[in-house]
Amino acid sequence: MKMEIQERIAALRALMQARNIDVYYVPNEDDHLSQEYTADHFKCKSWLTGFTGDAGCAIVTRDFAGLWTDGRYFTQAEMELAGTGVTLMRLRQEGVPNPLDFLIQNTPDNGILGFDGHVVSAQAALTLSRALSMRHASLHMREDLVGMIWKDRPAMPEKPLFLMDEKYTGESAGERLARVRKAMAEKGADVLVLTALEDPCWVLNVRGDDIPCTPVPYAFALIEKDQASYYVAEKAVSSEVAAYLAGWHVSVKPYGSLQADLSSLSNQVVWADLSGLNAELYDALRAGHNRILNAHSPVELFRAMKNETEIANIHHAHLKDGIAMVKFVKWVKDHAASGTMSELSAQNHLYALRAAQPDYLEPSFPTISAYQANGAMMHYVATEKQYAMCKPQGFLLVDSGGTYRDGSTDITRTISLGKLTAEEKKLYTLVLKGHLALARARFLYGTCGNNLDILARGPLWDEDIDYQCGTGHGVGHVLGVHEGPQAVRWGVPSAARPSSVLEDGMVVTDEPGVYLPHKVGIRIENELLVRKGTHNFYGQWLYFEDLTLCPYDRDAIDVSLLEKKEIEQINVYHQHVYDTLSPYLNEEEKQWLWKQTREL
Repeated sequence: MKMEIQERIAALRALMQARNIDVYYVPNEDDHLSQEYTADHFKCKSWLTGFTGDAGCAIVTRDFAGLWTDGRYFTQAEMELAGTGVTLMRLRQEGVPNPLDFLIQNTPDNGILGFDGHVVSAQAALTLSRALSMRHASLHMREDLVGMIWKDRPAMPEKPLFLMDEKYTGESAGERLARVRKAMAEKGADVLVLTALEDPCWVLNVRGDDIPCTPVPYAFALIEKDQASYYVAEKAVSSEVAAYLAGWHVSVKPYGSLQADLSSLSNQVVWADLSGLNAELYDALRAGHNRILNAHSPVELFRAMKNETEIANIHHAHLKDGIAMVKFVKWVKDHAASGTMSELSAQNHLYALRAAQPDYLEPSFPTISAYQANGAMMHYVATEKQYAMCKPQGFLLVDSGGTYRDGSTDITRTISLGKLTAEEKKLYTLVLKGHLALARARFLYGTCGNNLDILARGPLWDEDIDYQCGTGHGVGHVLGVHEGPQAVRWGVPSAARPSSVLEDGMVVTDEPGVYLPHKVGIRIENELLVRKGTHNFYGQWLYFEDLTLCPYDRDAIDVSLLEKKEIEQINVYHQHVYDTLSPYLNEEEKQWLWKQTREL
């Protein structure tokens, strides 16, 4: 495999040389600029470098090949890139330039920077073009060079669409289209271009299966004042779905025809997010002398703020997920000493438990079942070829989730399998303290996730320990498990990492952790729902409501490190978990859960 990677990079360099391209950029994105999960067809970065993580980019020059990724993947990338000749560039670490700066710095005067314009944003392309024009360098973005050498590249998916009933969404497609058009009128827009995969799904109450673990089809939408167009593979549209869309005056068009339709627009006010519109589509739109309103789609905020019907369904999804998780944690504890349990068998058992729940669709992301040192790789996935056996000691970290017809879940539990060291118990408890602190936050309206992040990191920062990722992300309703604009992370907001006000009805995760490379990983994660609290002289107060239903690991907690309020918080949460789940368990499971949730 290592030799294959070197051969692929050599083949790319040969194409670059034939076109006088000095630097070639290979991002992780697809035509919709999805930043993480994509169909196999778009995994050019992974095919070229051998790094299988779901985030990052590759850059190849005539004498250098680099892979940029963030702290979640450092350990994984070290292992997968070893011997390939590809250098790991650790994003946001001291001395490491960000990819766009590196591209600008390493494209010579009068040189050429290349990339596939379908998978690079208009915003990034404009930034690069302006910077390079000062040095008389240019862009070559009309060809996908990696695609030209990837001979057995997977085809574009064309899975069937399915419809979401109003009992799950709480609104019809007609009502959602009306909300979108009202936002367009307020903005003065004639046309709205929807490029994010989740946006047309939310507006039209349609879902698909083109990306593993994400129930979306590859589709664009164009919404105008009195009509709408939906661009999707024709094979994906059944007669039922076609009739449904026609009923809302939505025209179904071939997936690849959006570029031509944008080219035909003339002197229109077009609302398009240049960070989410690829460079090729931007060029088509610009050709008609249209005025572009560069702003995030209104749908992003609409779908992030769940309505009461969606919230009720999300609660029901978490009930089912909690049942599966309690059965799973009990099974792990029961089998920890057997010597027969592996990361893979545990992972597969959890998949089966979720699949047994009503209205289950698929995992919301590939399960991370990681024993001890493997837990330090934040996005580690056990496979048939590579997995660890579990011993009756240390931790099994399991980060998993399910997508059901009524909601999506994301939960992490770090499960003690037997004897723990004093350090392991301390680290688990510090993570738990941060997790609890964020969950009990009360905050005024106008607060953003970056204002709250310190609550989760505080107990770890007190010990000079950090985790190189965000604390929490938004979760979609039967859509992407990673949803914006809401997030909980530290640092100064930027265009690449914006901050968003937390609104009533938003869902965020609460998942601090500790990752000691080649030693151990510990993470605890619940989903939290933002809810309105008191309104008084100071303004509108908000708080978090726990959605996740699964006990923490009593065997891993060092109670001496907990404050009284933290013990009370755990006891209240555990009582809620027991009261909610116990009616759905058999007697043996109920007794086990009672022991796990009894007062500390």
